[in-house]
Amino acid sequence: MPAIAIEAIIVMTEKQIERVKLKIEKLKKALAADKKYWGGYYHDAQGIRYALPELYIKIEDYKNGLRYLNWFNKNFPGDTGHALFLFESAFILFKSKKVADAEAKIFSTYFSNIHLFDKFLEKELFKIPKDVDTSWERESVEKYFNYSRHTGEFEEFAIWIEILFARPRFLDMINEFFQIELILEKEPVGKRRSALIERRSQIESGYF
Repeated sequence: MPAIAIEAIIVMTEKQIERVKLKIEKLKKALAADKKYWGGYYHDAQGIRYALPELYIKIEDYKNGLRYLNWFNKNFPGDTGHALFLFESAFILFKSKKVADAEAKIFSTYFSNIHLFDKFLEKELFKIPKDVDTSWERESVEKYFNYSRHTGEFEEFAIWIEILFARPRFLDMINEFFQIELILEKEPVGKRRSALIERRSQIESGYF
């Protein structure tokens, strides 16, 4: 997963924008070829589908970014993607005034990588139980996530996220999520474990 060139979001020349558009078309053609090769089904072992939101954000084309997310949901149902993809999706939804969907993506992003918003907002938001190991998540954010709240279009988005995180409902979900995680470490296979896993999935989805 390549690091994101944040500078490109701030100022881009017409030639740079055109190059990004050409890259978008190239990736779309690659996805179309993938579908044809696999007899009408997408395989996309390279994960090309995850690369496009970043490009739409670079050129501030949120209209087509939203269209792409709708296409993604239709053609890859059940594929949530990784934390960076979820974050970019939330930003596109926010800029498209799809606030409820953006909020759900924010929840999904947080539970996909709990350190991402610490870096984006430049603060440690929530205390993580000592028994929960999140070292790989922290390393992933430090290596791949380069968006900043101080970059252009992201300032308003950052303020909105802070308001969202301050709501009691979100704080309750944070606590419940970690409680479930700790219980599942010792809970044997059975109805209670299945119920806990289902509840965890509801929280992770952002729709609860």
